Amino acid sequence: MIGDIGETKECHLKDPMDLFHSGQVVKICAPMVRYSKLAFRTLVRKYNCDLCYTPMIVAADFVRSAKARDSEFTTNKGDHPLIVQFAAKEAQVLCDAARIICPYANGIDLNCGCPQRWAISEGYGACLINKPELVKDMVRHVRSQIDNPKFSVSVKIRIHEDLKRTVDLCQKAEAAGVSWITVHGRSIEERHQPVHYDAIKIIKQSMSIPIVANGDIKTLKDAENVHHLTEADGIMVARGLLANPAMFAGYEETPFQCIQDWVDIALEHGTPFACFHHHLMYMMERITSKQEKKVFNVLSSTSAVLDYLNDHYGV
Repeated sequence: MIGDIGETKECHLKDPMDLFHSGQVVKICAPMVRYSKLAFRTLVRKYNCDLCYTPMIVAADFVRSAKARDSEFTTNKGDHPLIVQFAAKEAQVLCDAARIICPYANGIDLNCGCPQRWAISEGYGACLINKPELVKDMVRHVRSQIDNPKFSVSVKIRIHEDLKRTVDLCQKAEAAGVSWITVHGRSIEERHQPVHYDAIKIIKQSMSIPIVANGDIKTLKDAENVHHLTEADGIMVARGLLANPAMFAGYEETPFQCIQDWVDIALEHGTPFACFHHHLMYMMERITSKQEKKVFNVLSSTSAVLDYLNDHYGV
């Protein structure tokens, strides 16, 4: 029986598979373009997030260019456990990227869920759910070429209209040695339609590896409900954590301490202004009036933001 999702573990387990076998639901920060970078991961880890993903990185660029590696990936000692998500369509390229990242992260994740047109036209992301043999081949290659048995290889997928195809994809990935699978409970075409949690439950019941549920989880209560609906071993959250990075610690809205923590962490990491400001806009969405938003959202420098926070909130 999985324990209550709101409970905090006694110690921070550094191996993701230990987390999945801990008897607790694993609380996960999703890969988010531009947003799930080191500073934000540092913040959510302070508020009961167990496992963090980097934003998606195109494996071919990462392998080819030192400049891409420097700009796309930063980490530090406290940034664990960490999963680096790659977009890839060739097994050897994914292996090469995994080999570079292996000393600095706990595992890689293959993106088979991104529905954006550019990704699909390049052969990345969600189009891979229609290529189960290729996904199987990529997982198997990484498994055979990375010496560290604790280095995880996971995949993140969307579902097919015909769920039998999704179950087949998952079972092929499992046979190839995938560590766990994250299921976003929508098809490639679906954007804001309700999430098919029943589909995630069917996938969970068809597999013997951990399954992570993803899609429309905005509060800790939502996370608990989705866990009960799907029986998933982990819950992955994207926009819910952007709006409230303290969500996994049980806060209904972003507490002022969390805003203070973000300011401290972002300044310490030298976070670019646009990113620093955007995160605050998300965090303060529910706690500011329309009038306040009009003023805050057009501030154009770090010093202006700091003055505003100090004057209005004592932050």
